[in-house]
Amino acid sequence: MATGRGRSIAELIESGERTISFEFFPPKDEAGAERLWRAIQALEPYKPTFVSVTYGAGGTTRDTTVEITGRIARETSLTPVAHLTCVGHTREELEKILDTYSEAGVHHLMALRGDPPEGPRAPWTRTEGGLDYASELVELAGGRGDFQIGVAAFPEGHPNAESRDADADVLVAKARAGAQFAVTQMFFRASDYVELVERVRSRGVDIPILPGIMPILNLAAIRRQSELIGADVPDEIVARISAHEDPAAIRAEGIAIAAELCEELLAGGAPGLHFYTLNFSRATLEIFERLQIRA
Repeated sequence: MATGRGRSIAELIESGERTISFEFFPPKDEAGAERLWRAIQALEPYKPTFVSVTYGAGGTTRDTTVEITGRIARETSLTPVAHLTCVGHTREELEKILDTYSEAGVHHLMALRGDPPEGPRAPWTRTEGGLDYASELVELAGGRGDFQIGVAAFPEGHPNAESRDADADVLVAKARAGAQFAVTQMFFRASDYVELVERVRSRGVDIPILPGIMPILNLAAIRRQSELIGADVPDEIVARISAHEDPAAIRAEGIAIAAELCEELLAGGAPGLHFYTLNFSRATLEIFERLQIRA
């Protein structure tokens, strides 16, 4: 269901009804824009709790992100969540971007520190006049407008975190700064998600945490991305995918693995599922078919 302005995303997640949500990224050209809107139109009938639109490093897609989220707010029944990062922005610039989102009718935000231009494993360099932590951006957004704020979570720990416990402390700090819900990076073991939730709950914080799902349609590409963000592709999954040579069979196995993970997460108490669509609807719809999720 879409949230409207009456109930927050956190309230909908906590209502006990299973939620689904989708993530898109700003297209680079007209063909990409057409593909994005086809995906949005295909997935809209499933009435997701929200859809999020990513934000390029250093604000490289700022205008496109604002345009897309505003258009979703105006032209669809969907609730758009706009990403915003600290990378490359001063506090004043961030305030102006927040005001632009408000003016565009976008009132839900993913507040992220963001990755350095060199990648998520590179040392963090603060922009002069800017912010160092996502928790600071949460506080800034909370005091700037009527925003409902989400943040990132890392089942296997952020690649720069000293430990998974230290990473849980960071998520707790974001929740105490005013974040209302969290969405995880992709991962492939349900136990990593369950243990993250347990670590956060043991610290007295009950922020809803949505697991992020990325189906493996190309093993080499997923392994490269996983290495960057500090996620591990388990050996048993590599073996299952590698047992096939035909691209269609590889794809089918990847969809099956993702559906099994979704089932295990929901059975283990996850309040919903967040799908990284890569601006395509087909893989997500194939997972829905296996999970018997209907529009």
